[in-house]
Parts: sequence; C-alpha cells; structure tokens
Amino acid sequence: MSPADYAYMGAILLAAYFIRGISGFGSGLVSVPLLALKLPLTFVVPLILLTDFSTSLVLGGLNFRQVAWTEIRRLFLPGLIGVAAGTLLLVSLPKTPMLIGLGTFVILFAVRTLLFAGRTPRPAATWWAWPAALTGGTVGALFGTGGPPYVIYLSHRLFDKGQLRATFSGLFFIEGLARIVSFTLSGLLLDGRLFWAYLAAMPIALAALWLGSHVHTRLSNRQMMQVISLILLGSGASLYIKALA
Repeated sequence: MSPADYAYMGAILLAAYFIRGISGFGSGLVSVPLLALKLPLTFVVPLILLTDFSTSLVLGGLNFRQVAWTEIRRLFLPGLIGVAAGTLLLVSLPKTPMLIGLGTFVILFAVRTLLFAGRTPRPAATWWAWPAALTGGTVGALFGTGGPPYVIYLSHRLFDKGQLRATFSGLFFIEGLARIVSFTLSGLLLDGRLFWAYLAAMPIALAALWLGSHVHTRLSNRQMMQVISLILLGSGASLYIKALA
C-alpha cells in the first residue's frame, strides 16, 4: 500500500473512534465500509473486532456503574447464537454480495436514524431482545457492524444518555469476547498481519476515543445521530461503487 493508503486508513480510524467516544457505538459502522474499499472484509472485520473489543474495555470501564446489566443479560444468549451464525457466513459467502449487503444495511440504518432523530422513543417490550440480539450478533460477526439492532432496542429501553452509552460499551465488550472466540476457531484471527495492524490502529483509536468522550457532554442526542447518519450514507454508497466495480 502507498503512504496515501495508510493516511486514508488512519483518518478513517480517527473519525470512527471519535464517534465511538461520543456515542458509545458506531466505530464499526463508520470504519468497516470505508476500510473495505482498500482491504478484504475478512481482514477488516477481525481488525475492527480487536480494536472495538479493546476500546469497549476502556469506555465501559470508565462508566461501569452506569451499565444496565439486566438488559445485557436479556441480550446475551440470542447474541451468542447470532455470532456463531454470522461467523459461518463470513467464511463461506462470496465477497460481492457481502459488500452489497453491508452497503444496504448501513444505508437503511442511516435513513432510519435521520427520520426518527429527535423523537422520543416508545418503551419496547422485553421480548424484542431476542430478534434484536439474534440480528445484531449475526450482522456483527458478518460485517463488524452489529450495533444498529442493539441500538434500536436499547434506545427504546434506556432513556438516560450516559447509561445508554455505558450499556452499549459493556454489551459490545461481551459480544466482542464471543466473536474473538468464534473467529479464532474459524481461523479468521490467525493471520499474523492482523497483530501488526492492531498495534498500529490502537494509538489512533484511543486518542480519538479520548477526544470523543470530551465532546460527548456538549452535543445533543439529535445532533450526534444526524452527523453519524450523514457519514453512514456516504460510506454505504461507496460500498455499492466498490461492489459494482
């Protein structure tokens, strides 16, 4: 890769984890589609898994008392089932349909967020934890962007911004641990280049996380989600271009 490629990937990681610091999620949604323009998904998804897992530990540890553990327990089992299903699909599916599927998923989530930004969500029944976690676990293992189903469910269960962000981080840490085990068993984490890419990515991710955490208290939920949605629309469209090319 050229120096410009490395600069591009560093900028994407910086933006992705800045958003993660603000909201508690979104790093995979921003980074995976844009990094997939330069690298194979089977490399990008495990890389972002490792950096997400590490940053979840940092962010969740800073807000440990705010985590809604009752909600995480509801999501745990169906999330594990989804992770196993998504890992099998990541290993076996051809790449072009995967890129189109990821682009569609990201764009739909971005449009939904723009349409409903600023509205007070209605409380959701607890049984929605099963479809949310099954979908989130599957999509998370397949594309590294399993946050939206979890975000939709938890944003209809938790209405405090700080508690919501802390719970996202706690949940993604636990789900990330399950994905690490699943990816190791499938061989996706056995590429030695991942270790060096992870070491290079972590300083950028941690710096961006720190900056985003300081901005967290200054933005409204609506402003935050609108910015994320616009970025996602662009990244989803770029995936379609890559797939069709």
